[in-house]
Amino acid sequence: MNTLKIVIAAGSALLVLANQAVAHGDEDHSANPPAIAAPAAGALSSTGSLAQAGTAAPQRLADGSLFVPKSVQRQLGLRTRIAEVRDVPASLELAGKVVANANAGGLVQAGQAGRVEAAGPSLPVLGQVVRKGEVLARLQPVINSLERGASQSQLAEIDAQLAIAERKVARYAELEGAVPQSVIDTAGLERDALRRRRGALQGGLNGAEALRAPISGVISASHVVAGQVVDAKEVLFEVVDLSRLAVEALAYDSALTAGIAAKASAAVPGGALDLKYVGTGQQLREQAQVLLFSVRPGSAAVAVGQPVTVHASTTRSVQGAALARTAVIKTASGGTAVWVHTDAERFVQRTVTAAPLSATELVVTQGVSQGERVVTDGAGLLAQVR
Repeated sequence: MNTLKIVIAAGSALLVLANQAVAHGDEDHSANPPAIAAPAAGALSSTGSLAQAGTAAPQRLADGSLFVPKSVQRQLGLRTRIAEVRDVPASLELAGKVVANANAGGLVQAGQAGRVEAAGPSLPVLGQVVRKGEVLARLQPVINSLERGASQSQLAEIDAQLAIAERKVARYAELEGAVPQSVIDTAGLERDALRRRRGALQGGLNGAEALRAPISGVISASHVVAGQVVDAKEVLFEVVDLSRLAVEALAYDSALTAGIAAKASAAVPGGALDLKYVGTGQQLREQAQVLLFSVRPGSAAVAVGQPVTVHASTTRSVQGAALARTAVIKTASGGTAVWVHTDAERFVQRTVTAAPLSATELVVTQGVSQGERVVTDGAGLLAQVR
């Protein structure tokens, strides 16, 4: 409380100089009448409103309401919103996590056992932007001495056969006209087949496999270092297109998933994810159904694997006032409450019942009436006044 009073007193001189200011809602307070002495605690007019006050410090009145001068309201940045009670879509709150879109993410795996080598100056690093088809690394096949000896023996045998085939073709070329053309063609085909066999065998001994990016995106995970020997099918890199992510959420009650609408959202640090419902899997995971949501473009930046709380709208409706989540505060008893702006400088705390509506809003189903002005910004500061 002492800290709050010091901050208020320090800024009051600057606030007096303002020509116009919005203390709550969009009201203009530039023509306020001259302030007079603050009322005694609980002093109300015959209509129940507080008299104009000039004290620079807020105070709690005998009836539990707060007296907050308009200059202090401006300094605390209080903002209000008129409650509109209406039917709004009911919402489900589900635990989920960010995943790569199946069509916008991919794995780079080893096709065989081998040693990883850099395709350029170095291996790709986390966050590096890559293009589809770009060579990320090379995999040098690793074979034991027995396999290598057998391959070299086959290569020597093919070399001998290829030498004979080359001489045969050259000789037939000299005898052209005396030897049937079909014989010459057959000899050429045998030579070409031996050349292909030799190239394939030589490539298996010395050729490295090019590991290419399956999609355009960024390297989200790297599991290898240069020189590492890996097994076949081992995942080496993961590539993700961050502009096309998805969210998987778990629903432990299948009855709740009926009637899910297309609109959904999820709160994340620095903003919110605008989601679109895609579908529900029919195979249980952790005894729950899996719901898939796509992340719409323009949403806040997130990382693959990041946990989120999904708020999915349904076709069912509930009656109440939609308010910003910052409007609803926790009370000392563990309940929920809002601050109602009843007069120019008077605020009353009201116990309410609220339910999630979206990542940024709650719906107050009890405790707020149509047309009442509710504090949406600065409610937590009002709760600190003693």
